Amino acid sequence: MDDVLDNYRQLVARVDALCHGIEAALREHITCSEGCSSCCTAVTLFPVEAASLKETLDSLPADQAAAVRHHVAEHAADERCPLLEHHRCLLYAARPIICRTHGLPILYTENNEQHVDCCPLNLEQCESLPGTAVIELDRLNALLVAVNALFLSQSDAPEFPERLTIAEALLSPLLKKDPLGPKGD
Repeated sequence: MDDVLDNYRQLVARVDALCHGIEAALREHITCSEGCSSCCTAVTLFPVEAASLKETLDSLPADQAAAVRHHVAEHAADERCPLLEHHRCLLYAARPIICRTHGLPILYTENNEQHVDCCPLNLEQCESLPGTAVIELDRLNALLVAVNALFLSQSDAPEFPERLTIAEALLSPLLKKDPLGPKGD
């Protein structure tokens, strides 16, 4: 049976491609860059995102993983992301989808009205946006919810909470390596 995180990895690859395309199209108007961490606040994750983050942490050399766990434990109650150290993400390659889209223009619906938002540091001199340079947040969230539901149906893990903090994802025994195996193995 396929790895239970394959669907999530495919979604991440598609989101990354979308974000890279938007960044290329709006290159002169995007100020986000390495070391920019103003959007890096404490977020909650779906279990599939938590499992992916935990898998990445578990794949690190033991001393590096221990250092990340220690840092996360020290900063678990902060308003800023507990993975943030010196304005850089300790598990950047495995960052959740919300972190991948931060700063870029998003289209969302609120009170039956559509709105576009982005980091206030971006798009300052941009007079218009092509539709291909905007992330449809409602659609992306629907895909993430579906991928999470599929993950939960295929996972041997015990009952997950609906959302987990990053600290819970990385420090909780709930997300041991073994429960992530496919059912029936």
